[in-house]
Amino acid sequence: MRSILFICLLLFSFSATQAQTYFPEKGNWERKSPQELNMDASKILEAIEFAKTHESNANPNLKIAHYESGFGREPFGYPIGPMKVRGPATGLIIYKGYVVGQWGDPDRVDLTFSVAKSFLSTTVGLAVQEGLIRSEQDLVYPYMAPIYPYLPERPSINKADHLEEEDVFDLFGTEHNRKITWDHLLRQTSDWEGSLWGKPDWADRPAEGVAQKRARPQNEPGSKYEYNDTRVNVLALAAMNIWRKPLPVVLKEKIMDPIGASDTWRWTGYENSFVIIDGQIMQSVSGGSHWGGGMMLSGWDQARFGYLTLRNGNWQGEQLIPETWMEKSKTPTPANPSYGFMNYFLNEDQKQVPAGPKSAFLHIGAGTNMIYVDPENDLVVVARWIPNGDKAELVRLILESIK
Repeated sequence: MRSILFICLLLFSFSATQAQTYFPEKGNWERKSPQELNMDASKILEAIEFAKTHESNANPNLKIAHYESGFGREPFGYPIGPMKVRGPATGLIIYKGYVVGQWGDPDRVDLTFSVAKSFLSTTVGLAVQEGLIRSEQDLVYPYMAPIYPYLPERPSINKADHLEEEDVFDLFGTEHNRKITWDHLLRQTSDWEGSLWGKPDWADRPAEGVAQKRARPQNEPGSKYEYNDTRVNVLALAAMNIWRKPLPVVLKEKIMDPIGASDTWRWTGYENSFVIIDGQIMQSVSGGSHWGGGMMLSGWDQARFGYLTLRNGNWQGEQLIPETWMEKSKTPTPANPSYGFMNYFLNEDQKQVPAGPKSAFLHIGAGTNMIYVDPENDLVVVARWIPNGDKAELVRLILESIK
C-alpha cells in the first residue's frame, strides 16, 4: 500500500512540475524582471550592454560581407540564393521560460546562416519517426528515387559551364558515395564526392588550396569530420526526396506551427535548386547557407526553436522531436567530440563556452547567429550579429546573473 502511495505522489509531483513549465503563446512571450526570478539585474544589464557594444563589424549588407569574407574568395564562391541587409545586434535572454532581457530588434526577420542546419537535421529526425527512414544508420542510396532537375532554360545551357546538370541526379552513384549513411551526412563525416547546384564539394573552404584538396585521398565515411555546405545541401535534397514535399512544408506543420512561431519565417533554396517530384516543381532548400538562402527568421522564432530543444523536443506535453532523436543530436562522434547532429555544437569540452556547463549546447550560424541552450540553468540566449569570439563572454555575464 505504501509503495502504491509513493508512486502516486511521484506521479503527482511530476505532473505538477510539468504544469508549472511555461510555454509562450503565439505572438506573446511573457516577461519577468530579473529580480522576480532572483537574478542579478545589474549583470543582465551589463551583458546586454556588452552585446550592443560588441556588434559584428562586418558589412550589414550580407552580400558585400560575403565577398569581403573568405567565402567570397572560394572557387564558385558567388551567391546563388537570396541575401539581404541585416539588422542591428539583437538578442533575447529566456530564463525559466520567461523573457528577462532583450536588445536590438528581435522582430526583424534576418538570415541566420547555418542555424538552418539544426532545422534540417530535425526534418530528418521526423522522417525517422514517420518510418520514412528506418534508421539513421541505414545507407542512403537505397532510399533514393531518381531526382529530375527542373531546367526551364535547358536549351541555352552550356554544358561545359554546368557540369552538374544531368538528365537525372545520381547523388550516391559512386563507389564511395554508396557507403554513406544518413548518420554520416548528419554528422558531416560523409566526405561525399560530387557537385550540386554548381558547387563542387572541393570548392567549399579549400584552406589547403584547390589543387591539394582535389588531389587528396577520399576519407572513409564516418572517419573524418569536415564542415561542408555542399554535403549539407545533399542531405537537404535527399530528405526532400524522402518526404516527397518541400522541407519548409514539413517544418511548418510538424514544428513551427505547434511551437507558435510567427508567420514571417522563410526557408529558401537557390535560384537553381528546383527539381520535379510527383509532377510538382519543388525547391530544395539551403541547409548550408553561405551561398545565400537558408533560414530567415526573427529572433523570437530562433528563441522558440531553442526553447523547444531546451525542453528536449517537448512543447506543452507534445513530443514534437522524439526524445531519442534529441539524445542522438547531442551525442558527439569520435571524429569531432564537440559536434552532434548538425548544427548541435556541444560544450562537453567547455571550449565553446568555458563558463557554461558541459551539458549546454549551441545552434550556431555565421554572423554570429547563436542560440545558446543550457538545460542545467534553464536558460536560452539568442544573440545575433556578435563576433564569434565574444559569444562566450556574453554567456558568462548572463550566467553570473543567476544566483
